[in-house]
Amino acid sequence: MSLQTQIDSDIKDAMRAKDAAKLGVLRMLKSAVMNAAIEKGGAGTQLEDSESIVVIRKEVKKRQDSIESFEKAGRTELADKEKAEIEVLSGYLPQALAVEEVAALVREAIAEAGATSKKEMGAVMKIANAKAAGRVDGKTLSGEVQKQLV
Repeated sequence: MSLQTQIDSDIKDAMRAKDAAKLGVLRMLKSAVMNAAIEKGGAGTQLEDSESIVVIRKEVKKRQDSIESFEKAGRTELADKEKAEIEVLSGYLPQALAVEEVAALVREAIAEAGATSKKEMGAVMKIANAKAAGRVDGKTLSGEVQKQLV
């Protein structure tokens, strides 16, 4: 079952359960995925699951940024709402890589690219992103590449 089909099914389940909070998040997610599909190839286009995961990661990142802003402003109730939305969205993401797995993946990417300095970080990141396949966020991956490319 594709991610888009799963999201549609979960929207129906949330409607039946009268779970307004989850329903709102899922409708927003469906809209974001549909907008990305339209940008990619016009109306009626379906995204691959890997492309849908990228959209979900962007939505999680937006919420993480919002949480940071809300906490600085002392708006804990809004930060809590955003955290609850992240929980729902995280259910559609693949299992994240462990720290050791990220380090090993970066080592492989560095070896594959033949990189020896930070000047070649772009090439390493391209390979590492392909290998990670959406299982690690870009910030974590970038930090590990910088750490290993001395």
